[in-house]
Amino acid sequence: MAYDAYETVAASQTAQVLGGSGALLDYLAGVLVVPETTSPGNVIIIDNATSITVFTGGASSVSSLVPFFIPLGIRSSSGAWKMTTGAAVHCIAVGQFS
Repeated sequence: MAYDAYETVAASQTAQVLGGSGALLDYLAGVLVVPETTSPGNVIIIDNATSITVFTGGASSVSSLVPFFIPLGIRSSSGAWKMTTGAAVHCIAVGQFS
């Protein structure tokens, strides 16, 4: 499957919709997490209303500022994918979004 979309999510964002408006069955291939400090905040994906923590973050949770990819390969079962990021961490979500 080709992934034809990506969405950047800045640090400290709350429930940012992935895509124009997002929709049921949108595909989330994965998330590139880009820590800005060795103690970045968490990363949460939201399937419309259901929250899923994909990176907990916290004090000394990473040893370097090297970005890392979290593969997911999941479709939304409830509505638009959304993402919440903590302080000092931004992300690039990759997939097919409406």
